[in-house]
Parts: sequence; structure tokens; C-alpha cells
Amino acid sequence: MAQKQSILGRISQLTKANINALLDKAEDPQKMLDQMVRDYTNSIAEAEQAVAQTIGNLRLAEADHAEDVASAKEWGGKAIAASNKADQLRREGHDGEADRFDQLAKLALGKQIAAENEAKAAAPMIAQQGEVVEKLKTGLVGMRGKLTELNSKRDELVARHRSAEAQAQVTDAIKSIDILDPTSELSRYEDRVRRVEAQVLGHQELAASSLDSQFAELEADAGQLEVEARLAELKGLGQGTPTPEENA
Repeated sequence: MAQKQSILGRISQLTKANINALLDKAEDPQKMLDQMVRDYTNSIAEAEQAVAQTIGNLRLAEADHAEDVASAKEWGGKAIAASNKADQLRREGHDGEADRFDQLAKLALGKQIAAENEAKAAAPMIAQQGEVVEKLKTGLVGMRGKLTELNSKRDELVARHRSAEAQAQVTDAIKSIDILDPTSELSRYEDRVRRVEAQVLGHQELAASSLDSQFAELEADAGQLEVEARLAELKGLGQGTPTPEENA
């Protein structure tokens, strides 16, 4: 009976366990689930063996009870037969033989009473043991259901964990992009290009200024040449060509 109570207690504890509450308290839910699955599987195997033994004992007790009932019925029939035989012999005047069969009837009645008492005493225990067996069967069904739930929770948790890891990797990648923003590097490079372009423009402007000054010098030289030419022409006129006043 103590063994039965122990089995019932373990089954009740396991079937009533709140898996979600246990997971909330776990540091590593996946490892805890793996351990719980192993524990449940082992407990179910042990409980099945114990329940099978309990059922076997119940069936033996039921067989003994049925045998006691059958034996009581059989001894009752023998008692009736012996009593009837005694009555017949007594009517025929064989009192000695009649007394012997009456003794046999009494012996059969004693056996009948003993068998009935054994059957009566065993009946409550068999009924109680039958209730225990039914509870154990129900508990095993509950344990198997919890094992299925555990396996489902474990698979769900593994999938969620993998998804969370993938999301974490994406988040880390996004953070690294934010920290090392390539557009900022492009901006700095663009600024360098603009400075080089400005420097080139400056050199081009200086070169253009230098050309302008050279062309200006050339224009100045051309004007001076024209002045010199006209001066020479004037001088030539003064030496051989009469002035307008002289012609008058």
C-alpha cells in the first residue's frame, strides 16, 4: 500500500506540474526542458512498471476471490448433498450412516463458511485496489500528455531561440552599419574631391590671369609700334615733303 501511495503521489505531482511556471524560474529553459523530458520519460517507465505490477496483483487477488467464491459454492453443494444423504439414510433406519453424513455436511459447511469469509474479507481490498489501479491508469495518461506538452514546448522554445538569435544578428549588423555609416565616409571623400577641384580651379584662374597679362603686353607693344611708325612717318614728311602751309 505504501508503494501504491508513493506511485500515486509521484504521478499526481508530475501531472499537476505547471510547465510555464517552471520555465519562468529557469535560467536556461531549453536545458531544463531537456532534463524534464528525460525525467518524465524515466518516471513514466517506472510508473508503468509499478502500475503493471499493481494490476497483476489485483488480477491475482481477483482470481483468489473468484476461487473462494467458487469454493464456497462448491462446499455448499457438498453440504447439501451430505445432508440429503443423511436424511435418506435416517429414513431408511441407518442412523449410524446418517450421522456420518451429517458430520460430512457439517465439515462441508465449515469449509463453505471459511471460503465465504475469505471472499468477504478480500472484497474491500480488491475494490480499493481496483480504484488505485484506475487512478494510476489515469495518472499515466496525464503523464503522457505532459510529456507530449513538454516535447512541444521544447520544440517551440528551440525554434524561438533560433529566431531570437537570428534577429539579434540582424540587430547587431544594423548597429554596426549605424556606427560605421558609409555615407559619412562618402561625405568626407566628396569634401576632399571638392577641395582638389577648387585647387584646380585656382590654378586655372591663375593660368588665365597670366595669359591675359601677356596678351595685354602684346596689345601694349602693338600700340607702341603704331606710335613709332607714325612718328617715323612724320619725320619723313618733315624732311622731304612740303607742309600744308608751304603749299599755300
